[in-house]
Amino acid sequence: MPTPSTSNPTAPISGCASGRCGSSTQQIDELDASTAQRVQDHPCYSEEAHKYFARMHVAVAPACNIQCNYCNRKYDCSNESRPGVVSEVLTAAQAVKKTLAVAAAIPQMSVLGIAGPGDALANPERTFATFAELSERAPDLKLCLSTNGLMLPRYVDQIAAYHVDHVTITINCIDPAIGAQIYPWIFWNHRRVTGREASEILISQQQKGLEMLVERGILVKVNSVMIPGINDQHLKDVSRVVRAKGAFLHNVMPLISDPAHGTHFGLTGQRGPTPQELKALQDDCAGDMKMMRHCQQCRADAVGMLGEDRGAEFTLEKIEAMQIDEHAAMGRRIALRVAINAELAEKRAARHAASAQVIALHRATVSPGRPVRMAVASSTGAIIDTHFGHAKSFRILEVTADSVQTLGTRAAAQYCGGEADCGEAENTLARTLTSLADCEVMLCSRIGIEPWGKLEAAGIRPDGSHAMEDVASAARAVWQAMLESGQLANAPAHQRRA
Repeated sequence: MPTPSTSNPTAPISGCASGRCGSSTQQIDELDASTAQRVQDHPCYSEEAHKYFARMHVAVAPACNIQCNYCNRKYDCSNESRPGVVSEVLTAAQAVKKTLAVAAAIPQMSVLGIAGPGDALANPERTFATFAELSERAPDLKLCLSTNGLMLPRYVDQIAAYHVDHVTITINCIDPAIGAQIYPWIFWNHRRVTGREASEILISQQQKGLEMLVERGILVKVNSVMIPGINDQHLKDVSRVVRAKGAFLHNVMPLISDPAHGTHFGLTGQRGPTPQELKALQDDCAGDMKMMRHCQQCRADAVGMLGEDRGAEFTLEKIEAMQIDEHAAMGRRIALRVAINAELAEKRAARHAASAQVIALHRATVSPGRPVRMAVASSTGAIIDTHFGHAKSFRILEVTADSVQTLGTRAAAQYCGGEADCGEAENTLARTLTSLADCEVMLCSRIGIEPWGKLEAAGIRPDGSHAMEDVASAARAVWQAMLESGQLANAPAHQRRA
């Protein structure tokens, strides 16, 4: 049976070079404690975790309900490493057996995902049968799935019921005209739909599914394929919208367009982006969203650490000969996970201490920064728990280096009163903007893309990244970030306009 080859089980064993991975620690350091705990051992969601933990994809979903111009699914293929490619398509029972074998042989394994080779939710019986049995027999493993989002709203309740805590949605556009250049057709309500209509349906379902997942507290990562000349500039809008709706992470990936793969884009000469173009777009999107930069664009049957594939060690034929003690294997995984996370927690604490020391030194040598007035959407005043559009009033804070002072509350006519009139009353939003004209920041749990833009244009920065956090702690964190980025060097926007 294959065993880890490292003498120090808590040492990172990924094969990827540090230069390729980018910053592996900053992302998780910036997260709130609850989210950090949920992603700390998920290699696809944390740049730090991917050096220590392994993942596995089981190929139980061969069918797909949309066609993408960049995709060509291949089965019984061991020569290509890209999404949509597998060596074996599995039944749910085979997937469970293979997962237990891999998890016994690789104690670093923390995640079991279903990512194809088609779409997980176009094969719901196979997908949920796999999750159902594994949630009983290997409850320590995180369960996740990837989907194009077409059927997502229909299955959100089942996703939540099986404690699938992480979902990836591939969203390449929010403009149907662009979508029509990416998706030739979708299969919807027992018929094939083409052109702009197909894109309109797909985009609507993706956005609805994203909102439903976020409402249930499920972490959502959005994947986008960068296609030069088609959606490359548009992806900045995608990033802004999915962030406003609560997505946790955005993964902008390069188009793979080798003609040998047989995709439409590959055969028609559509080029992929250069590394420089990809990085520039990721940097542009990073202003609105946490970005994933360590994606390996894995096969649908990938096994092991990111950057390696041990699938050949675990074919169906080979796992038949393996003797597996499921209970003992789970104990080894949990013990190793505890040890690794304890080590990483110590490293993060050391980084925080060093950062605090630098900040203290900086404060001692420069101006402490000016006060910042912030508006907060909160039902109680204690936590940030209210959607901007649903707020009946806003608590006004004045935040300095040493204090968070409540100045009072200001009434607000609800911008969004329901689906029938949400966003239509421009005068309602205008009155709110006028009443908040002296504020620089709007702290809320969520906010739509239209009011987001109007607030920014008025010089008020929306911030939905501290949802469900303590108001005072979030306000201090935002003030500190503004100080460190140099935003407090100038007078507030409303004073400069005056």
